[in-house]
Amino acid sequence: MLVLYFVYKIQSRPVIEYTDLSQPIYKRLKEMIRSGELKQGEKIIQEKIAETLGVSRTPLMKALLALENEYLVESIPRRGMYIRALNYQEIIDIYICREALEGMAARLLASEKSRTKVKKLEACFSSFIGENSIDETAYAHADEAFHSLLIQLTGNKPLDTIYFFSNIHDKVVGHGLVRSPKETLKEHFNIIRAIESGDADKAEQLTRAHINKSKELLINQYKNQERE
Repeated sequence: MLVLYFVYKIQSRPVIEYTDLSQPIYKRLKEMIRSGELKQGEKIIQEKIAETLGVSRTPLMKALLALENEYLVESIPRRGMYIRALNYQEIIDIYICREALEGMAARLLASEKSRTKVKKLEACFSSFIGENSIDETAYAHADEAFHSLLIQLTGNKPLDTIYFFSNIHDKVVGHGLVRSPKETLKEHFNIIRAIESGDADKAEQLTRAHINKSKELLINQYKNQERE
């Protein structure tokens, strides 16, 4: 009996990686908004931005729609798209939301008492310890990372989803530091110590107070402007 052996050479197919071109555009536009390169209230000239970034209109539009969902860009009928200008009440409302969400996050982290997570929070500000002069731009980035980490490290998916889709902290990043690093650095570490010790009540209280102080300062600044 003749037995035929067929040997098949299986050639591996190249893996096609699909890259969403809108993602790097989205990140770059967000940075431009944060830095003030694109100013609040400014009309978005898509042709100009596409040329500046060296991209086509399709991924640019997708990136702009993502920013619109995050409340950073707004589309005005028959006028076009603009960088959203937050008014006073909207900023205050954002701080109220932050106070509730981040306070809850600090409580959850304190209940967990994870040394690994505490170290990650400490790392945000460790480079500023003992510094007489703190670079406010670097500190602002550290501050943003810290407040985002509070949410992310909980591992609480619903909480993380709410924070991500509302993008609460990013809405006020463009507003800059409300209070100086000299005042808030100690507050950040007090929050971290409360989380480390497992004191859930204190961790939530300190986090809420930290955000509330900035909110009250903004309210007072607004009232003073009204009197002038």
